[in-house]
Amino acid sequence: MTGHRHGPPSHRPRSRPPGRRPALLVTAFLLAGVCAAAGVAWNPFTAAAGQDLARPAPGPSSTGPAATSAAPSATGPDAEHEDPTPSPAGTTAPSAAADAARPTGALPFDLPAPDALRSAAGGRKLVFAHYFTPYPLSLDNASTEADYYTRHYLDPRGENGKHQRYGGLLRDRPLPVPPKDGDWEYANLQQEVRTARNAGIDGFTLDLLSLSGKNWERAGLLMRAAHAVDPAFKVMLMPDMTSLDTDDPAVIAGALAALGGHPAAHRLDDGRLVVSPFKAEQKSADWWRRVLDQLRSRHGIRTAFVPLFLDFGPHHEAFAPISHGFSEWGSRSYAGQEGTAADVRRAHGQGKIWMQPVSVQDARPNQGVYDEAGNTATLRATWTHAIEDGADWVQLTTWNDYSEGSQFAPSRNNGHAYLDLTSYYLTRFKTGGWPPIVRDTLYLTGRTQFAAADPTGDQSLLMSLRKGSAAARDTVEVLSFLTEPATVRSVVGSATREHRAPAGVHAELLPLRPGTSAAEVARAGKAAVRVELPYPADHEVPVQDLQYYAATSGRPG
Repeated sequence: MTGHRHGPPSHRPRSRPPGRRPALLVTAFLLAGVCAAAGVAWNPFTAAAGQDLARPAPGPSSTGPAATSAAPSATGPDAEHEDPTPSPAGTTAPSAAADAARPTGALPFDLPAPDALRSAAGGRKLVFAHYFTPYPLSLDNASTEADYYTRHYLDPRGENGKHQRYGGLLRDRPLPVPPKDGDWEYANLQQEVRTARNAGIDGFTLDLLSLSGKNWERAGLLMRAAHAVDPAFKVMLMPDMTSLDTDDPAVIAGALAALGGHPAAHRLDDGRLVVSPFKAEQKSADWWRRVLDQLRSRHGIRTAFVPLFLDFGPHHEAFAPISHGFSEWGSRSYAGQEGTAADVRRAHGQGKIWMQPVSVQDARPNQGVYDEAGNTATLRATWTHAIEDGADWVQLTTWNDYSEGSQFAPSRNNGHAYLDLTSYYLTRFKTGGWPPIVRDTLYLTGRTQFAAADPTGDQSLLMSLRKGSAAARDTVEVLSFLTEPATVRSVVGSATREHRAPAGVHAELLPLRPGTSAAEVARAGKAAVRVELPYPADHEVPVQDLQYYAATSGRPG
């Protein structure tokens, strides 16, 4: 990437999103306004399981909360019928009960209440999650086995076979929700706001893909839902310049004014509306100056402009005179983070805030590209940089873009694992201190197939590594949060191992093998905490799926 040290940007232009229509004229904006983890109990460590314990070669211990990983010692879902990725026999797919509170003991630490995280220093260190309107909890209020996700987005034959070339549009989906009476879309959006708020997140960055149609309507509905759930939960407006079909600054200004009139719209303490366009460099700094002038002169709205770039280096100087801060989409591989500290210093040197991207992974079947996330290595590396490099705000990229495989939101394949991990790092970012670990918790991640697997189905477009990514690897990771040192026993397929894990955070890598995976903490020879990843890995798979699946012992069953 020109002028930037940490390699090519992760983001590529998105495919045309579902429900997108041509933009309306600015007058239409003013008239229209805004519409109002899984598994049953199973002990793989008993003699009945037919697996003998074997001690692995020792790996390095964690020297801090970011954790280090031991090197591996060695080198998907089926698309049948209604559910292309059914749960394994004997397990139950996770579901999201409406308004369900976090189970007691779900996290390895005690998460402060939202008000506490927003007070003092935490109120200045803000964490947003990138909300992608095409993928809400439900698209049609139907039952899980027959809804649009199952029939059309997960099934390669869905939508009249338009996604068959790359094995289906998606590989994961939001945790299923039951059909609701009344305004079910509004109720589901409220549920998403609660989930984010309860994880410690301050608000959403709202990707504005279109200025009419379903995505626009859903954007307005989300603004209402956010304020209804929690008036302190804010929504930052992010016009997506890879998708919006207009060159008229007045049109963009009219749309931002319409949504910016909602009380949920993110404003600074001085009342300025925060505007953070995605791929801001798509238009010149002068063009954006005209947008901001329109907002001030025609709509009476003062703004704080925080452009998000796909390539920060060549553009920040031109944008500095009109900007309150800067951000970049960033790399989605743990190997591409070395330039972030320089970016933060550069922004601060110009008197600007910096919004740091934090990510889990990225795998895009319809674009034929993926990044090697290294189990949770990318999540831990990006959070560590946000903390240590002095970022002012964080953007989780993304909350729910399932077409990128980048979701933090609770999902069918990952449950709450990635969001729960984020709550830990988020607490450090906002409070300045690592929260004490008060209960043993294990996180288990791995793929359902080997990186080089050749799908047996009709898929013709396969994903390959993005330039600048870490090399592909076939590993299962046991990420332990322990109150004191303990033995951790693990099983991957037919292989069993155990390692000694220190108190604190520690990542242990194991070679991926066919079959399911599990791990448990043992003290005094007795199992204390157990986690299972019930999705089996295999060499032969019908569809390529290079996302990492995750499970946590904090939310069994």
